[in-house]
Formats: sequence, structure tokens, C-alpha cells
Amino acid sequence: MYSLVDFDKQFNFNIIAGIDEAGRGPLAGPVVAAAVVLTPASKIIGIDDSKKLSEARRNALFYVITKEAASVGIGIYDNKTIDKINILQATLLAMKIAVTALKVTPDLLLIDGNKVIPGDDLPEQIAIVKGDSKSQSIAAASIIAKVTRDRIMEQYGKEYPNYNFAKHKGYPTKAHYEEIAQNGLCCIHRRSFKCQV
Repeated sequence: MYSLVDFDKQFNFNIIAGIDEAGRGPLAGPVVAAAVVLTPASKIIGIDDSKKLSEARRNALFYVITKEAASVGIGIYDNKTIDKINILQATLLAMKIAVTALKVTPDLLLIDGNKVIPGDDLPEQIAIVKGDSKSQSIAAASIIAKVTRDRIMEQYGKEYPNYNFAKHKGYPTKAHYEEIAQNGLCCIHRRSFKCQV
């Protein structure tokens, strides 16, 4: 059985970027994609799918990854763009921005999910279903994307105090639906999603 590090090593490429996103499912806020290129010497302990890690562990790893990685790129699309072009297209475009934001040019993109990024100007790509639990570089990207988005939503929680965005991060929880029923939609809600109770 491959470890997350061994999984990446099976691809015989010099510079591999892992790509993942956070925020496809929420009713509010942006979708955030991250691209991470780890160095061959990277020995970051504890990288895993962000969903399997505590908030404290994600935050600690976010700091280590941004410090130790060869490069980190981030792409963000807001709720208005999501409503305009749909969540899938916004996610793929955010991924493309994340890749172009890298300071090194990867030879291979490992992308979480079952779709590759459209465009002829990108390196070779491989889509990997549940890649964030298989690949170290994708798992690292999942941590960067998740922590970045969580911090954005925490800031929105201060701007829109009637919605507990710092807690539920805009996801469709019972509490969030109750907040919408009581206060209506705010500026960061996705109108194309089923935000009504």
C-alpha cells in the first residue's frame, strides 16, 4: 500500500503540483483552490486530507507547508461569479489561477476529483478521485485551500454578525438555514444554491 509520499513518487516527473479546493458545497462565500509544489526534501509530518484533521492541526500544517513548500498558489472565486458561471466552472477556474500563481512551473498536475482543468497552456494533468487521501501534494493543497477559506469566512462572520459564518463556514447546516429564515440572504450568499428552507 502506498503512503501519501510514495503515491506522488510513482509519477516520474520532476516538479509535481497537487491541486484541491474548498467550498464547493456551502450556501455562502467563495470557492478557494490551492496548488502546492513540495520539494523532494520536504519531510512534513502529518499531512493528510484536511477533512481528517482538527482545525488546530490544519492551522499548524498550513504554516509549515507555506514555509517549506517550493511554491504555493491560491485561486479564489466569489459567490457572484459562482452564481454567474456555476460552481464547477468557478472551481476549475480557481484551480487554474492557483496553478498560474505558482513561482515554479510544474511538469505534472495531480488534481483532486474526476475533472482536469480546461486549457491548452497547462502541464500534463491527472485527475485522482479522493486524491486528498492518496497524494501528499494534493493533501497539502487541501489544507491550504481549507484554512484559507475558513479564514475568509471568519472575517465575513465579523462583517455579517447575524450569520455565524465563523462556526459553520457557510455550509448548509440547520443553524445556517435558521439564520437565513430569520435574516434573509446577505451579500455573500449564493443565489444559485438552494438557500431557502
